[in-house]
Amino acid sequence: QDFYVESKRIPHHTILVGRSRTGIGYEGIQSPYTLPLLNRSQISRNFGNIRKNGVRVIGNYSLVDYDIGGYSSDTFFQEFFPGTEFVGWANLKPLGKTNGKYGMLKLGGGLQSGHRNNNYTVTGAYVSYDYKRFMVNFEYANANGYNGFQLHSTDKKATGFYTTLAYRVTPKIQVLARYDEFDPDKNVSNNTNREYSLGLNYYLKGQGLKLIFNYVFCQNEIKNDSHRLMLGTQIVL
Repeated sequence: QDFYVESKRIPHHTILVGRSRTGIGYEGIQSPYTLPLLNRSQISRNFGNIRKNGVRVIGNYSLVDYDIGGYSSDTFFQEFFPGTEFVGWANLKPLGKTNGKYGMLKLGGGLQSGHRNNNYTVTGAYVSYDYKRFMVNFEYANANGYNGFQLHSTDKKATGFYTTLAYRVTPKIQVLARYDEFDPDKNVSNNTNREYSLGLNYYLKGQGLKLIFNYVFCQNEIKNDSHRLMLGTQIVL
């Protein structure tokens, strides 16, 4: 889990030294409490959603925010220092000074590059737009080897993307839909995984108290298709 020393002495910046969730992709770095659906996207589950030990600088301004760090490429203390890893992500916020009058637009991109048994590089891009009750986002990632949570070091070339639509029917009820596609090995044909998700969030008290329902249809070209029904309750004290 997270274990770090944090400093906010520099205005608009947070500096972390220790173990934290690295900024690989937009959804990969998000706290589970703020995710729109119960599951992260497939690129986030495979490339990101991992904690590592290192030094990290997070900056936040009205028109841009960024997350840059240098880490050990180890993930679960399996080796002392198998190699170094750089992770950088930045978001432009062109409407950041309009006080939400025209909504919130984010244009993001980032890079993860390092060495652990072999060299690996993951690049990604993100765009989202929020306006009143409506939200839409899109994220794409391409990996020439990766070092994430699902496969801790691999030389496979993989790619994927997802897009999400969400709408607040009422201030407390939100409906969502997502299409999510992932190719775990571009050198192998007919092995793409696709997930079609529908979600319903009921906010009893914002993110602090929320009821969640998700339905996911999983379409796999090399396995049998499957269905998931997921129920969740979120309580943040």
